Amino acid sequence: MKNIRNFCIIAHIDHGKSTLADRLLEYTGTISKREMKDQILDGMELERERGITIKAKAVKMQYKDKDGQEYILNLIDTPGHVDFTYEVSRALEACEGALLVIDASQGVEAQTLANTMLAKNANLKIIPVINKIDLPTADIDSAYEQMTDALEVIDQPILASAKEGIGINEIVDSVIANIPAPQGKKEDPLSALIFDSFYDSYKGVVIIIRVFDGTIKKGMKVTFMASGAQYEVLEVGYMKIKPVESDSLSAGEVGFVVAGIKTIQDVKIGDTITESSRPTTHPHAGYKEVNPFVFAGLYPYSTSDYDSLKVALEKLQLSDASLTYVPETSVALGFGYRCGFLGHLHLEIVRERLEREFGLNLLVTAPNVIYNVKTKNQMVTIDNPAKFPNNAEIQEIWEPYVMATIVSPTEYLGGLMDLCQKKRGKQVDMKYVNMKIAILKYEIPLAEIIVGFYDALKSVSKGYASFDYEHIAPQLGDLVKLEILVNGEVVDAFSVIVHKDKAQTAAHFLTEKLRGIIPRHMFEIPIQARINNKIIARETISAMRKDVLAKCYGGDITRKRKLLEKQKEGKKKMRQFGKVELPPEAFVAVLQIDK
Repeated sequence: MKNIRNFCIIAHIDHGKSTLADRLLEYTGTISKREMKDQILDGMELERERGITIKAKAVKMQYKDKDGQEYILNLIDTPGHVDFTYEVSRALEACEGALLVIDASQGVEAQTLANTMLAKNANLKIIPVINKIDLPTADIDSAYEQMTDALEVIDQPILASAKEGIGINEIVDSVIANIPAPQGKKEDPLSALIFDSFYDSYKGVVIIIRVFDGTIKKGMKVTFMASGAQYEVLEVGYMKIKPVESDSLSAGEVGFVVAGIKTIQDVKIGDTITESSRPTTHPHAGYKEVNPFVFAGLYPYSTSDYDSLKVALEKLQLSDASLTYVPETSVALGFGYRCGFLGHLHLEIVRERLEREFGLNLLVTAPNVIYNVKTKNQMVTIDNPAKFPNNAEIQEIWEPYVMATIVSPTEYLGGLMDLCQKKRGKQVDMKYVNMKIAILKYEIPLAEIIVGFYDALKSVSKGYASFDYEHIAPQLGDLVKLEILVNGEVVDAFSVIVHKDKAQTAAHFLTEKLRGIIPRHMFEIPIQARINNKIIARETISAMRKDVLAKCYGGDITRKRKLLEKQKEGKKKMRQFGKVELPPEAFVAVLQIDK
């Protein structure tokens, strides 16, 4: 066990984590030159397309040092985007150390700060690495200064270029020398932490574990301590890009377990596995339950796909523990699910994965946040604008707030402050790391940042500013419910909660946008925006006109009048009973209110 090292790579998005993982795999001989491709651990098509890591990946590397001593290095490559912080926090629990990667040209960014704090809170040994030193724009002195001032990491960093393979041997040597070997006893009762899982159509649920005490082997009867479910282990092994079977996994090791688990609900990320006949008295504390912060409705285009969507969400939740869902019904869209996400990017990724991996066609409603509404009788929690109480009953509305940390070059501070103020932000702190870099802290309503804020931030700062946030206590807000009526009927999927000052603008924007998107019908369609039962904006889609006089050439005017009156009556009746077809683009219009 003294020759095992468990470590992960943490960094801001696009600082070179996945490239560094590629070089480590090559250097330790885990993968041959022939099999090698860029970002090899990012196996998901979506990850390779976007150039980001979405899922944390565990891989075992075997390495022999110059003295002939053999080591097992268990590496976990983690995501860098703020929406996947939960993936990072779970990976940290399974490690004793972390490589903190900082881009030499970008320096310390917002997620670098956040991930360093996570690693310090988990009591991990941090090894700083300044990456991309080969770039012409690299400023190693500035990156080092920011690392010591902003992160308070005083260890001498390793200078590296993952792309060119510079400094890789120093990194491996430092991991072996500085990261402590795992603690634990092989002879103790089995205690293993589930930190990830995925669904295999042949093997059922495959769970990824870190063994803290004891040994797990094929044929052993094990108990999942949270659910109480018992299974017999059919296969154990470790991940070497692809799963490799082995006889057992002992204390300190990371690997996978197959136990023929078909009931997906039995597996809970953060649960402890122990031997049924000799249970442990020290179950792992598990993970802090994550609360979703952004909610949206997912509806299949065809109602026959409802069951397929349910199965797909169950399977996806295995590999993405932060996703939550409950069934819901909409008057306009039928049956679907109300899903909870950690952020807007998380929502996008889940939707794309459901469509690609499970072949579904989905409609997504506008994302919204949770509000606490105080009525005359009670305090209610609302995650769907359609369920908002009547205005007469509402006494107070509490909306969720975040503490946003923005790291930016000083020349863009004016534009960034202006952007935060437009989003109803309150400045809390401003700190200069050095003459070129500053850190801004703002309290901002979560609803203002879930759509479009990240893009606006990058646009204002020409791509240089970075952004991270943490949730703080909710605050009172002057908010109203904006409803959209199409042909006199409320379409619940278009209902949004907006600030009183922005209500009029949002109402005009939505009605105009929908008038351009909804196709013309044989009858006139009014589109109205309503707040507190008062119509504040209206647009009308004119009817398509059939020429009923085409067959009359010449003749008496009374005959023509009779035909026109008949058409008028028919249109009235049609408008009363006719159904308005809403195209999918109409639901996207709600997403663009902020723009």
